Parts: sequence; structure tokens; C-alpha cells
Amino acid sequence: MKIRIESTTKIVELCIGGQVVPARVWEGRTESGIPVHCYITRVAVPHVEDQREFERELQEIATPSPAVAALPARFVFPG
Repeated sequence: MKIRIESTTKIVELCIGGQVVPARVWEGRTESGIPVHCYITRVAVPHVEDQREFERELQEIATPSPAVAALPARFVFPG
């Protein structure tokens, strides 16, 4: 599966295995057009790569859709 996602301003807390971690909500669509929400806690670029352009692009943040804006600030996942 391939998805194309865009960073939003929405930050939520995920409670995973008793640990609370912040996650930025990214929105996007699959190749077939199905809408998705992704909860990203970390993004890394290999140290051998030039990270300047990545850092610039990472600062581009979209306003979340109404569906994402309405998400609760805290999620609890089993485990």
C-alpha cells in the first residue's frame, strides 16, 4: 500500500503500553483515494543524507480537516 500524507497542526497524546507520547496527526489518501489519518511520533533521516531540505519541508504544516480537528487530545491503545 502507498499513501501520500501531509503534516497538520494537530498534536495528540498516545498512551501506548502505559507510556504517554506526543504524536502529530498527518492526513492523506491511499493511491485509490481512501482518506487516512496517521499518528506520527518520530521521523528520521539517515545521518549520511543532507537534512536541510528535509528540515525546511518538515516546517510546512497544514490546517487539519474538521474530522482531524475534532479528534480527542488523548488516545489509549491497548498493550
